[in-house]
Amino acid sequence: MFRIYLLKALPAAFFSGLRIQTLSTSSAVVTIKYSWFSKNPFKSIYFACLGMAAEMSTGLLALIHSQYRRPRISMLVLSMSASFHKKAVGKIRFECHDGEKILQAIEQAVTTKEGVTCETLSRGFDEEGRCVAEFTINWTFKETSK
Repeated sequence: MFRIYLLKALPAAFFSGLRIQTLSTSSAVVTIKYSWFSKNPFKSIYFACLGMAAEMSTGLLALIHSQYRRPRISMLVLSMSASFHKKAVGKIRFECHDGEKILQAIEQAVTTKEGVTCETLSRGFDEEGRCVAEFTINWTFKETSK
């Protein structure tokens, strides 16, 4: 079902081959493999594809904590920064363990009726366990009437 959702809602993520490896209320792990669609001319995974995987590992946690809330919670990426440490080849897994932090930000947005910013961290590891990239993604959450 997730693959169908990706094809319909996020076709770039579908064609890049993003996969959810694990998902809980506290953490998410998303993988991406080096492939024809995700490659760059330097024989590694294109940084934008790495960014999609990193963003998805944080965004899934935000969705888990906001999807059934009434009134609804709007969520939007405010900013993102990245550090690249090694060449990303093979299968890369992006881990985010900020589920509790995201939940607290959403709760604060509900309580204060104001927009709240939450900084999340997603780290990408290669098959040998070496950190190849780190993405800091700032989300904003706000209660909405729609």
